[in-house]
Amino acid sequence: MATRIHPTAIVAPAAELDEGVEVGPYSVIGPRVRIGARATIAAHVVLDGCTTLGADCRIFPFASVGQQTQDLKFKGGESRVEIGERTTLREYVTVNTATNDGDVTRIGAGCHIMAYAHVAHDCRVGDEVIIANCGTLGGHVVLEDQVIIGGLCGIHQFCRVGRLAITGGCTKITQDVPPFMMADGNPAAIHGLNSIGLRRHGVSEATERLLKQAFRLLYRDGLLTRQALERMEKEIEQIPEIQHLVTFVRASERGIVR
Repeated sequence: MATRIHPTAIVAPAAELDEGVEVGPYSVIGPRVRIGARATIAAHVVLDGCTTLGADCRIFPFASVGQQTQDLKFKGGESRVEIGERTTLREYVTVNTATNDGDVTRIGAGCHIMAYAHVAHDCRVGDEVIIANCGTLGGHVVLEDQVIIGGLCGIHQFCRVGRLAITGGCTKITQDVPPFMMADGNPAAIHGLNSIGLRRHGVSEATERLLKQAFRLLYRDGLLTRQALERMEKEIEQIPEIQHLVTFVRASERGIVR
């Protein structure tokens, strides 16, 4: 499969494009960019910096990937952006490089990042993540696998959102959202399990029942976080999902959304 580059596109000679890559009109590809096989770069896209794009990615018009971090602490050096295969970046999405030399901003495989979303420096976005229009990640944000971020949701730097959690539109996230939970509001609050998301991803009813027990301990029984975690470990079967929830909450540095 041949690579196709529109005559108006500017592709640096040192850029690496695998077979089947398409580059649309007026797009600009920098010299340190590597693009995987069959990726599609639409019109008016800028890919620059030390950026790696996986196979079968789709980048829509006016997206900008690999530009210098907006962090004022940037002192130069070669920081990177890495994007996994089959990820889509819609119109006007921006993804910045990391702040420090050798560090990376990473987006996983199979993600769908919608229009005007922003992924700031040093973020870690897992696989199969969806960020709706205008979702904004501050620096060093971590989104685990299969997270959904609602439109216009703002996430404060250094916050984490756990696996299979979902946030509502316009939600303000300033603390960690535990895995499997549903967060909404300004200020954000946890409103229950992400039950629909769990079922869509094949989580069994038995597992969901155990997660509901954990939710009640963490959010409904009036316990301190430490007490809730201790009771989870003593009273609930330690399946991988429960272990992950306990480990995530215990590792929180900013505290969890309550």
